[in-house]
Amino acid sequence: MPSSTSRRTVIKAGAVLMALGVTSCTGMPSPSPTSGTPSSPPAEPQATFNFGTAAQPLGLDPALSNDVESQRITRQILEGLVGVDQTTGKPTPLLATEWNESNEGRTYTFKLRTGVTFQDGTPFNADAVCANFNRWFAFPAELRKQAPGSSFKGVFKAHSDEPGLSIFKSCTAVAPDTVQIDLTQRFTAFLQALTLPAFAIASPAALASGKADVLDQNRGGQAMSAFATNPVGTGPFTLAAWGTANVTLASNKTYWGDRGQIATINFLAYNHPQTRLQALLDGTIDGYDAVTVGNFDQLVKRGKQIVQRDPFSVMYVGINQDIPILQNQKIRQAVELAIDKETLIRKFFIDNTAKATQFVPPKISGFNNDAPELGHDPAKAKDYLKEGGYAGEELKFYYPLNVTRPYLPTPEKVYAELSRQLTAVGFNIRPVPVDWSDGYLQKVQSAGDHALHILGWNGSYSDADNFVGPLFGEKNGEFGYQDPQVFSKINRARGLPDGKERDELYHTINAQIAATVPAVPIAFPISALALSDRVLSYPASPVLNEVFTKVQLKP
Repeated sequence: MPSSTSRRTVIKAGAVLMALGVTSCTGMPSPSPTSGTPSSPPAEPQATFNFGTAAQPLGLDPALSNDVESQRITRQILEGLVGVDQTTGKPTPLLATEWNESNEGRTYTFKLRTGVTFQDGTPFNADAVCANFNRWFAFPAELRKQAPGSSFKGVFKAHSDEPGLSIFKSCTAVAPDTVQIDLTQRFTAFLQALTLPAFAIASPAALASGKADVLDQNRGGQAMSAFATNPVGTGPFTLAAWGTANVTLASNKTYWGDRGQIATINFLAYNHPQTRLQALLDGTIDGYDAVTVGNFDQLVKRGKQIVQRDPFSVMYVGINQDIPILQNQKIRQAVELAIDKETLIRKFFIDNTAKATQFVPPKISGFNNDAPELGHDPAKAKDYLKEGGYAGEELKFYYPLNVTRPYLPTPEKVYAELSRQLTAVGFNIRPVPVDWSDGYLQKVQSAGDHALHILGWNGSYSDADNFVGPLFGEKNGEFGYQDPQVFSKINRARGLPDGKERDELYHTINAQIAATVPAVPIAFPISALALSDRVLSYPASPVLNEVFTKVQLKP
């Protein structure tokens, strides 16, 4: 961090959340924000809050869109059964007020909050919860191809077309305020997984009327359903408008909880870091996400607040083993040996960003202090290319344009440096730039001709499975990675109780992934937000669980 930065300017957020695992299996009822007999009713929200984002959302159905910008918005509109405590990181009551585990970890019974309605006026109850779980479980294969942002399979392993492989078994409405979810096997991180935006509960009536599983709409080149253009949940904000460069939310007048100070949120998209910075300096916005190295010093000099999140993401270079030459481990190792991670971090990431040698961040149980690393050695990279029989085959290297991610602040610059390093040892690199809004995620996460690509993974809950499971738990189109032994170990680790045996198994998994190089982890980036002086407090979260009812503004 720059030496000129004062403590009053830069606030580090989320250290406690990252330090603690999420192990609670029983929630206690939380007090209602309106319980008791207040002397006067809560003040009606009146403020307008303008927030700068790095891109437009790719869709507002959280079950099918897992990009940061989509989730930032859907977290305001829809809620799940379980929330995340901002201080401890433990599961906290949300739409469920309490829960218990039985049947050796294969059955969870949730007591639901009563008197809650969806934003369309329909009741929230156990039937609504099961309608959502059954929808996710029944996603057809064709829909999953159209929407690679679906998280259900990454968490529960399979859908209803492969019930024998799925961890999810059934959802039962025991009573209007009681729901039972049965699993086929113990899943230690089940409660943590339910905090994902993907498992927010939507109005069944809105899902039906919006034909949520029919992607016949198009916005900015993205296929989505009518529901994804107008989502309906139980959250504190409703969708008011979605324009070409902005999304506007309005306070939900029937919200069951604390509505905070903000009546209107305007999410304004700025593709370039400098335009976000200028909008803040001009007073057009009250804050923005994805501060870059180039912005940092300018913000400090102007005395703006910078709030840093603890690292909870990993940036990597993906390697696609469906490309024949990359099936050779020597060639993949040469990619790793060619990459100078220290230079990349120094040039393009905020200070105190750590070098990555594996895909699980250091503060998560299961991080392996001794994961193997080849290091940066261009001479050895050249030797490995020769030994692997590389004959100058062209490798298409995909990278995104016009976007900033928490794990990837300046993609074009990062690509240019990576390409220089790889070319220097003898790789024949062909650049393939793809605009983020033109389906970059789908192109690199689906089977295709991408040999190399840059991307990252932002964790959503504090468990090693949230990192290695979605990336390396089964063969996928992103890496073409096939290691039945690792797949089996990841599946076994998910069901082990927290403790030494589970941690040691994740150590082994991390070491095996590192040794075979299906991708090259580069960094555990620190992400940061910039805020105007108008903001007294912002609920920064390493897992990006940032609901704007908790934003505090000066009167």
